[in-house]
Amino acid sequence: MPHDAVIMQTLRAGGLLPPDADAVLEPLTGGVSSEVYWLETPNGPVCVKRALGKLRVAADWRAPVERSHFEVAWLRTARPLVGKGVPEVLLEDRDASLFVMTFFDPATHAVWKSELAAGRIDVAFAGRLGAMLGRIHAGCAGSSEIAEQFPTTALFEDLRLDPYLRETARRHPDLAGRLTALADRTAASRISLVHGDVSPKNILQGPEGPVLLDAECAWYGDPAFDVAFCSTHLLLKPVWKPAHTAAYLESLATFHAAYRPAVGWEPQAALETRAAELTAALLLARVDGKSPVEYLQDEADRAFVRGAARRLIAETPASLGELAQAWARALEER
Repeated sequence: MPHDAVIMQTLRAGGLLPPDADAVLEPLTGGVSSEVYWLETPNGPVCVKRALGKLRVAADWRAPVERSHFEVAWLRTARPLVGKGVPEVLLEDRDASLFVMTFFDPATHAVWKSELAAGRIDVAFAGRLGAMLGRIHAGCAGSSEIAEQFPTTALFEDLRLDPYLRETARRHPDLAGRLTALADRTAASRISLVHGDVSPKNILQGPEGPVLLDAECAWYGDPAFDVAFCSTHLLLKPVWKPAHTAAYLESLATFHAAYRPAVGWEPQAALETRAAELTAALLLARVDGKSPVEYLQDEADRAFVRGAARRLIAETPASLGELAQAWARALEER
């Protein structure tokens, strides 16, 4: 059955559309791993998302479509902790690997990546994001009940550890020992609920604060990964848009400062060290892994990131703050 027909059948069966409704799915632009649609229903617009087995990247990158169910589980777990900071799940069809959630109007909910690129940088917003991420991690830390809902280490390996850390290790044999050990240690962690893709492209800047989308990599593991993933993007933005370097780095510091007070499940210094190590590795992965950032097209920019990241992996600072300072010095010396 064609994808559209499956989706419409699911929506009718779930009561979101009348049996005789003549509705049209409007494709939305976005990520590489799912089909995403806008649909008008009798109760207003909704967003429909269906996982793809082969991701839309240059490399041959495949992942099981059952990750859709774990994204739903992440949303349902996080929503009581942060309210409208995540979408509400309206319907799930696990067999079809699709679900329906609330739709956020682009007129009032800008994509944070677009705002950062345009130089419309709200430093306080980064702090609100850090605090929100901290509430999710703190609210889920040490919960065997939540951990049991996310047997997704193999998925996380397919979607994050192999394409980012292990692929980068294959391309940099002299760093392979460090990167492989980091991937192995991360895979073995069971600390809290992890989103796995805290990227500006997955964050909406709404009137009530951040909205975090796209939890396809949901996993019960190391929360330092979420902190590192977002930190990596904020460190790469000055390479892309150097005119806004100061504001990007201030946003990063504010994000860290707002997140840090939530860390009560372990010593803050321990999480900071792991986050710094992951950030250094992810900086290199975003130019030499399976999913390089698309906005660094200039080879000189990629070479800068490669060189600076390699130095940070070889001698990683003990904290995120120290790592950010080292990155800032490298930008100044460029």
